[in-house]
Amino acid sequence: MNDMTIAPTLAEAMIGWRHEMHRNPELAFEERWTSAFVLDRLREFGLDPVGGLGGTGVAAIVDSGRPGPSIALRADMDALPMEEQTGADYRSTRSGVSHSCGHDGHTAALLGTARHLAEHPPKTGRVVLIFQPAEENGKGARAMIADGLLENFAFDEVYGFHNMPLLDPGQAGIRPGAVLNGYIVWEVTVTGLGGHGAAFYKAIDPLQAAARLAVEISSVVGRYVDPAQAALINVGSLQAGTNHNIIPETARLSGTLRAVEPEVQALLFDRLEKACAGIAEMTGCRVECTKRAEVPPCVNAPVAVEHAARACAAVLGEGGIVADHPAYPFTDDMALLLQAAPGAYLFLGQDSAMCHNPDYDFDDALLPVASGIFVRLVRDRLG
Repeated sequence: MNDMTIAPTLAEAMIGWRHEMHRNPELAFEERWTSAFVLDRLREFGLDPVGGLGGTGVAAIVDSGRPGPSIALRADMDALPMEEQTGADYRSTRSGVSHSCGHDGHTAALLGTARHLAEHPPKTGRVVLIFQPAEENGKGARAMIADGLLENFAFDEVYGFHNMPLLDPGQAGIRPGAVLNGYIVWEVTVTGLGGHGAAFYKAIDPLQAAARLAVEISSVVGRYVDPAQAALINVGSLQAGTNHNIIPETARLSGTLRAVEPEVQALLFDRLEKACAGIAEMTGCRVECTKRAEVPPCVNAPVAVEHAARACAAVLGEGGIVADHPAYPFTDDMALLLQAAPGAYLFLGQDSAMCHNPDYDFDDALLPVASGIFVRLVRDRLG
């Protein structure tokens, strides 16, 4: 590695902050402890942050006092509703909630960047620091935008990063164009007529209808999407019934559909609605399909990618840049910030279990790398 730009003492501080956040994970829009932790640190650095954006989001500005571009840096803060199995001495203290996607690391890295920039402000322009809630449900960025983020913390460019176990340590994935799928989180409610399991002919069974729908959904991509297009749809939950001899009144399915192209995303939802209508006609159940969240694909601007790639190369060396990785099938509502201004979302490799696995843990070695890239990017753009 070349120019790390981050002092070893700051790297140690970031590790301490991450471990503290890791012990105290919070779900989407419940990040009250995390938000307070971030606000306290930013104030310690001499900044004047604003909390409560989009519910639990935080934003702050490091201003040079001179004209120049406004560069936004973003990190997400929320955790997942799952148990952790890492055995780390700083493991989650909250049952059923864990930082099994690494957002604690993203937030710690941006806090380290904030402290460095507070001590070494840019020569021109300003830096907008965005600590976003609720990435996991796809609603946090939209909530912050609705709460005035773009008006009160305007920016000309925006950058962020995510850890990526699909890349090797020491590698940064950065490319122009689409880098992550868009998605729709959908939910289907099937309503029938409950009754006794032995008198099924007097009932209208929503569970059977839901099971048929789940099978039909699994065939949508293979039957209706061009094989050359990236697309997927999955059922993540199917819930119905309370006992072996009771036909329930309702059943519910939920899942996601994902695509790189917005028109494919729209096609998938249209076919889902048609499948629901067909099952309703066949079974006599009422089948209602709703969108719980919608996020477009993450699309990097070519010029911003050039800026980010130079910063990555300064920290990792030219050999650390992976520019030919495909668009990943994951989704991130960083996409909404990238729609608001040109920018880039990059990925930093680590050797670990995949995100959303109970054995996953963010690699502390990435903290000075990510923060160093952010600092170098600001230095290159603003002096």
